[in-house]
Amino acid sequence: MKYKAIIWDFGGVITSSPFDAFNEFEEVNGLPKDIIRTINSENPDMNAWAQFESNSITIDQFDDLFLKEAKTKGFDIKGRDIIKLLKGSIRENMVSFLRELKSNFKLGCITNNVKPSSEENTDNETKEAMSIFDHVIESSIVGIRKPNPEIYMMSCDALNVSPDQCIYLDDLGINLKPARELGMTTIKVIQPEDAIQEVRNLLK
Repeated sequence: MKYKAIIWDFGGVITSSPFDAFNEFEEVNGLPKDIIRTINSENPDMNAWAQFESNSITIDQFDDLFLKEAKTKGFDIKGRDIIKLLKGSIRENMVSFLRELKSNFKLGCITNNVKPSSEENTDNETKEAMSIFDHVIESSIVGIRKPNPEIYMMSCDALNVSPDQCIYLDDLGINLKPARELGMTTIKVIQPEDAIQEVRNLLK
């Protein structure tokens, strides 16, 4: 069989997307839709979000830096308020699919996260989902983040597979591109059931 490993993003794939929470926050607070994503997308290698996910700055520094970035757009948005929006709900169909795959394939996870969320991730559902993976890479621990190609190779090395033996799933195209360039087969997750079927089709 061609594929030996399936590697997954966590937020927005195994859980619901934090972007939905961003949009709800924006609507409640009278902010333009997607302003948070816009702030996070500018200067993507060195902005507050990138530095925090790489564990290069503290939560207090992130709070101040994100607020400064928001103010350049004319809005008063605190970084700490955004951190509260990151935790999505577990998608049970994805967790069930992981369990189904585990006996025949190596399972990896590459997640861009922030240190507070990784430290406070104590709910049983998240712990249970994380425990299914054979190897997990968190950007806040290793100090690099997607889409840096190095983080995908770290996962391959840990799972002892080559990129062309992997399927990689993410909800962001920017994170899929380097995986695809390395030789992985990629799937963009929009609807969970569609993504599950795409994996099934590849494994036939």
